[in-house]
Formats: sequence, C-alpha cells, structure tokens
Amino acid sequence: MDLFKFAEGQNLPSGTLYVVATPIGNLADITIRALYVLQQVDGIACEDKRHSSSLLNAYGISKPLLAVHEHNEKSSSAQIVEKLKLGERWAYISDAGTPAVSDPGSVLVQEIRSAGLKVIPIPGASAITTAISACGDFLQKTEGSFQFLGFLPTKAGQRTIAIEAALAATVTSFFYEAPHRIQTTLKAFHDLLDEDRRIFVAKELTKIHENIQIIRAGDIPSWMAQIDSWQGEYIVGIEGVGASNAPSNFDENTLKWVKELQLHLSHKDLSEIVSTVSGMPKKDVYKQLLDLKTP
Repeated sequence: MDLFKFAEGQNLPSGTLYVVATPIGNLADITIRALYVLQQVDGIACEDKRHSSSLLNAYGISKPLLAVHEHNEKSSSAQIVEKLKLGERWAYISDAGTPAVSDPGSVLVQEIRSAGLKVIPIPGASAITTAISACGDFLQKTEGSFQFLGFLPTKAGQRTIAIEAALAATVTSFFYEAPHRIQTTLKAFHDLLDEDRRIFVAKELTKIHENIQIIRAGDIPSWMAQIDSWQGEYIVGIEGVGASNAPSNFDENTLKWVKELQLHLSHKDLSEIVSTVSGMPKKDVYKQLLDLKTP
C-alpha cells in the first residue's frame, strides 16, 4: 500500500509556512500527511532542536533546523519570513502536539500573515482533544461544552482566582499542569470545590504510564495518597455547573474576581465576560455590577 499516494496529490505552495502537529508521546501518532510535508519542505523551525531531532531521526527525515521558541520567537520569525519570500517552504513543529496551543507558534504565524505570506495547518495530535475524547459523561452537565484555559497561573493568588472562575462557569473547564505543581493544584481543588464536584485528571496521555481518572473533589486526599510518582504531564478538568444550574446572583467567589476585574475592564466588557462564564443573563449581570458601584 502506498501510504503517501493521497498526500502526494495535494498542492504544497511555495512561500508557505506549514504548521505541523506532532505526537504528544507515542511516535506512531504522527499523520501520513505530516510526514510527507516534513519530507518536502526546505527547512523545519522547531521549539527545541534536540527534541525534534529524535522525532525526525525516527522517520529518516533530515532537514535544516531553526530553533523558534518563546524566548526568540519574534526575532526568529523574521528569518523565516525572509526564507519564505525567497520561495522556500518551511514547517513549524513544537515539542509535542499542535503548535500554538499552550506552545510557541502563534507569534510566528502572525508574523508570516503580517508579511502577506501563507500559513497552512497540518492537523494531528492535541493533548486537550485527546483528553476530552476519553472523559465520558464528564461533559454531560454542560451538554458537551467546554473551555480550555491553558496552564494555570503559577502564583497562588492568581491560581485561586482562575479556579474560582472555573467553578462558576456553565461549561466544563480544562487546564494543563506541570508535574512540579500538580499536587498544589489538586489540593487547591479540594479546598475550593464542593466535595461532590467532579474533577478530571489525565497523566502521560498516549505514553506507557497513561492514566485517566474522574473523581469527586472530596476524594482527592485519599486518591493522592495512593500515587507513587507525580512525574509526567497533566491535564486537569473541573466539571461545569451547566446552564440550568447557573446562579442568578453573584456568589462570594464570583464577587472576589469581579471586583478585581472591575479595576481593569469596562462595565460593558465585564458584563459580557461574567455572563459568558457564569451563565447568568447579561441584563442581570449588568444590574448587579451597577449595584456594586453604587455607594
């Protein structure tokens, strides 16, 4: 079977950046189209040369590599723009998954577009969609609706605000979390969530030690006591309340972050955000915000 016969029939325009998704763990999860594009381009921009070389070597792909990461994305983007203007084709890959999803890539894409050049996405693995596909009825209360909020803030106060906002959301909320912070985050979930509120914890998706759990917030301490190692990359989720259970008034937690956001946002913008997150009618939110400003 000629695995590349369909990919070979597709046009690969010159002067184009190809944003290529790569495996999040299991090397077999790369797509046929991704392999074909990586073979055809003139060079590959990547988040980390050493990490990307392991993937490329596994598939016998040898191309010039250019490091484009969070610390040099702006300056390196200029180099890619010049190469594309010469008619070259370049790909961009991050360390794992789909670029620009809590990974570098968005600045590069914007610079390419601003230069009037073309960007073509090559879809594939993404940790967030992988996790959601295995969460079963965790999205039932929110009828399949969810929001992805990237990494939780590292500072305790900001992390608490982010968690409290997720608590009030009518949609289910998902976050990425690093191994050195996962225990602190789970303890914060236990302290802030009602004991029957469910959380989702996925570790090392597609890898040997993959583990997916859905547990009650009240059971977090006993579950944590059974864990031997916290090494690995995590995705955590907080079950949404659902539109039918959305509050009609600001609760104590909502008041905290609303008062903080009032200092930075217009009344109209804040009304829209609070309405979207809490599920409250916009007119009710608007009125309560006015009441808060009334001395």
